[in-house]
Amino acid sequence: MEQKAPDIGKIKDAELIRTREFGKIGTTIIFFIGVVCSLFHFYCLLLRPIDPWYFRSTHIIFLGTLCFLLYPGWNKARKRVHPVDVLFILMLIVPYLYMIINFDEWIYRVGVTPTLWDTIISLVFILAILEMTRRTTGLALMIIAAVFILYGYFGKFLPGIFYHRPYSWSRILTYLFSLDGILGLPIFVSAAYVYVFVIFGSFLRSSGVGAYFIDFANAIVGWARGGPAKVAIISSSLFGTVSGSSAANVVGTGSFTIPMMKKMGYRPHFAGAVEAVASTGGQIMPPVMGAGAFLMAEILGVPYVKVLAAAILPAAMYYTAVYFMVDFEAAKTGLVGLPKDQLPPLRATMKRLYMFLPLATLVYYIAVALSSIIKAGTMAVVACIAVSWTRKETRMGFKKVIDALANGARGAIEMAGTCAAAGIVIGVIAQTGIGLKFATILLSYSGNILPLALFMSMVVAIILGMGMPTTAAYAICAAVITAGLINLGAIPIAAHLFVFYFACISAITPPVALAAYAGAAIAKAPPNKVGFTAMKLGVAAFIAPYMFIFSPGMLLIGSVLDVALVTVTALIGTFALACGMQGWLFGRPLSMLLRVPLFAGALLLIKPGIYTDATGAAVLVLTYLAHRFMVRRASSPELKPRPYP
Repeated sequence: MEQKAPDIGKIKDAELIRTREFGKIGTTIIFFIGVVCSLFHFYCLLLRPIDPWYFRSTHIIFLGTLCFLLYPGWNKARKRVHPVDVLFILMLIVPYLYMIINFDEWIYRVGVTPTLWDTIISLVFILAILEMTRRTTGLALMIIAAVFILYGYFGKFLPGIFYHRPYSWSRILTYLFSLDGILGLPIFVSAAYVYVFVIFGSFLRSSGVGAYFIDFANAIVGWARGGPAKVAIISSSLFGTVSGSSAANVVGTGSFTIPMMKKMGYRPHFAGAVEAVASTGGQIMPPVMGAGAFLMAEILGVPYVKVLAAAILPAAMYYTAVYFMVDFEAAKTGLVGLPKDQLPPLRATMKRLYMFLPLATLVYYIAVALSSIIKAGTMAVVACIAVSWTRKETRMGFKKVIDALANGARGAIEMAGTCAAAGIVIGVIAQTGIGLKFATILLSYSGNILPLALFMSMVVAIILGMGMPTTAAYAICAAVITAGLINLGAIPIAAHLFVFYFACISAITPPVALAAYAGAAIAKAPPNKVGFTAMKLGVAAFIAPYMFIFSPGMLLIGSVLDVALVTVTALIGTFALACGMQGWLFGRPLSMLLRVPLFAGALLLIKPGIYTDATGAAVLVLTYLAHRFMVRRASSPELKPRPYP
């Protein structure tokens, strides 16, 4: 019997599980706000742009209102909207109206010569943003934002490098309620770019394209050894590239793939780890890499397509390593693929390749037509509606389109809270100048040694990423770390991708690995065991960033010949790395003695350079020959039988 893929649109993700459930009237109100919010964004982005102050603040008002209605502030308030929720909504709306009414004077006073009412209004708005952040992302980011606000005032009392010139509370608070703070670059990215792609993800689910991703993966690799795990890798990478949240992607696709992997014989902790790694990789997988990549393009002042191009080879290395480690695990444990009667028919599935039209449309408008991100995302949404009409059960009429717009607004709430809090941090950094001082600290403590500075940056990015969403972790790292790396010789895009990668893979790095823990909950496995297994599977993501810092060719920068050579050797090296990690080479277990040179050869191949490539290739050939000799020796009847190590 054909195994039916789940309706992804009906799978509750991590955000929905934490939200209130309303009756008919409440649901209608939430639905109406969501639809109006989405229509407002498309109107301003496509038809009639408005002043950035109005657009960005309205973005926060819509999503902040939805946040306080949907996300309870404490467990006992889960069943109904509390008066405190209404108070926080007013704490957003009243400052918003105050700003609009006094706009002509406001924009010249904030951060410079604010009045008492300006200060009070700004404080009220900031407190509401901090609470919005707490409800959507937890305490960590809220506390970090609050600490930075306090530093803005009390930094004048600190000694040494942490000292900055005095600022009054009125200047600090009003500066943060401006285009330099909460309404700054992160919230612009959330309102202009991320929102469009959250809507795109909502339309993918509603149009049946999301479910087709799972059917497609099942049809092409479900039959292979370890098929369910390979299905998880392919489907999660496809859907994760537009999902925006590693943990939400784990919950969405993992609720189908993890039980399937366990049923076919994978150990629970390994099944959870595979899904966590595959879902986390979605944030580094072109053509859509999450909000952090859009923010990176804006900070660097480069076209988004340049960021996508730079991420192609590292993402390919990541998934190559994961795929082969899963394959070798299946080979070692004797796991097989799914029975044919549980797979979607290959011929019928291939006939529906047109379901990839939305992603193809996205790639075309970004990489070929070089259109704006907004136009690319909008045309991809239109493509979703078009392909939905190929089947009666997925056909998107007026009601489904409106539902997708409303669901998209709900999906953007967490990102808005994250970006608003990141704006607070970046605002304080800009006002006090602490960012340049952090760069000086990095240079000082690393002794101007780039590898040591990279290691310290990696630790900071992972720690920040453990306690907050990827976008916020990257934004802070970009503000305080990348300048130091660039001063030590790293090219700007490589420095930004370096911290972005480690902010992403913090989701699979214990002791706080949110994606791994989400997988552990579904797999019913020990969280830390899932986390450390996920780290092992995602090892390429811990190595590639160091390599592309020293060789821009890995970011597809340079001549065609150099890029081609780097691509081939890096992928071969990644395959060898997977062999070494799993202790399996060409159908036989690999001796521990030979795993060491295999690791060395893999790293030499991944590190670009003619001499390192030649040495790495030689080491791999010698390791392979030694492996064959040991296999033959162990199986030869003419020699004394001995167990192969």
